[in-house]
Amino acid sequence: MNVAESARFAVRGVTANKLRSALTTLGILIGVAAVIILVAVGTGSSVAVQQSLSRLGSNTLNVTASQGGTGGRGGGGFFGGGGGGGGGAARAAGGAAAGGVAAGGAGGATGTVNTATQTHVAALTLADAEALADPSVAPDVASVAPVVTAPSVTATYAGASHTVGTFTGTSPSYLVNDNDTVQAGAPFSDADYLQHRRVALLGVTVATDLYGGDGLGIVGKTVQFKGIDFEVVGILNAKGSTGPQDQDDRVVAPLTSVQDALSGYGNLSSISVKATSADTVTLAQSEVQGILNGRHHVTSASADYSIFSSSSILSAVSSTTQTFTVLLASVAAISLLVGGIGVMNIMLVTVTERTREIGIRKAIGAQRGDIVGQFLLEAVLLSLFGGAMGVLVGLLGSRFTIVGVQPVVAPYSVGLAFGVAVAVGLFFGLYPANRAAALRPIDALRYE
Repeated sequence: MNVAESARFAVRGVTANKLRSALTTLGILIGVAAVIILVAVGTGSSVAVQQSLSRLGSNTLNVTASQGGTGGRGGGGFFGGGGGGGGGAARAAGGAAAGGVAAGGAGGATGTVNTATQTHVAALTLADAEALADPSVAPDVASVAPVVTAPSVTATYAGASHTVGTFTGTSPSYLVNDNDTVQAGAPFSDADYLQHRRVALLGVTVATDLYGGDGLGIVGKTVQFKGIDFEVVGILNAKGSTGPQDQDDRVVAPLTSVQDALSGYGNLSSISVKATSADTVTLAQSEVQGILNGRHHVTSASADYSIFSSSSILSAVSSTTQTFTVLLASVAAISLLVGGIGVMNIMLVTVTERTREIGIRKAIGAQRGDIVGQFLLEAVLLSLFGGAMGVLVGLLGSRFTIVGVQPVVAPYSVGLAFGVAVAVGLFFGLYPANRAAALRPIDALRYE
């Protein structure tokens, strides 16, 4: 078979009816572009979720009580800016600075409360947090931060007001655990924590709503939260949004001052724990479980607390988004299959229209392989052109935000879609090519 001659005949056959060829390649174009764009949307969703969760830190654990409860006072322990366990002297100093408030509280020292009816109520206290920060029993824990939240806090400044999404009272180490940084001003310090200073770090959303512009000018100003004055010492770097939740609509302040002014001296809302590295998260979680099980007199099966790991959430979300991406690609592949059927249909029509041409070629010596090669090359040319245009359209379409997601083109999807397009041309062009080659010259010449 003369490949060059077959290719020449194939090109002439494809260009003989340009409109029909263009419409045929349109099906392949749409299929290839759909695969690339939909896979890019799935990949972009996965990347967005991973980036959002990575801001929490891949080696961060969050401990919460399994059910609500009220316990004793808990406002005096000391938690430094970066370390895990403060020593006994430091904790004693923290207790003194708290004005005699017991570190951990009498009723909540074990993390549970026995009421008059002997009902077991889950509770997390400062004493629990201090126990987790002890490096002798939790060597894989890098830092611990107790957390309380003040609900329904309205911030006001110079006539402007804003209802804060999340108002967090914690220790300086929380910023390390939560991967938070300050873009203006400075974080609050251990001294601010120990001396119950009413200082606060504002999220970007809060700062801009209260001050206007970029909000940075509010640093050093006094803002009222529920009518209580707090000095703004810094503005947190933006974290963006996760779905409907604005992660910048928040305020972070020393736990001691928040308990004094806003939340009262109940139990902790949660405890933030940072492992020494991403590789020691499992060990740190086991140590946290062991300490809390001993303090709360529970077992893993009856635990009155829950531990959430951002790495485990990330793993689960990644698995889900991969399934979602495969589903999107499968739906897009259907359109590519339909495009292939269109190629086959047009090639069958072409064979019928050119029956006399086939008879003449066979009569002057064309072999079966020449006829098969010619029509198979025509089908492949249609698929190649449609695939190339589909790749171009897919890459261009992936540059735009789709349903709130910025697509991320996966290189494998481009090669896979283009390769499948060519394979579709070969597969759906084979039957028409064989049908053309099977025609008898005498019958083809007599065809009207």
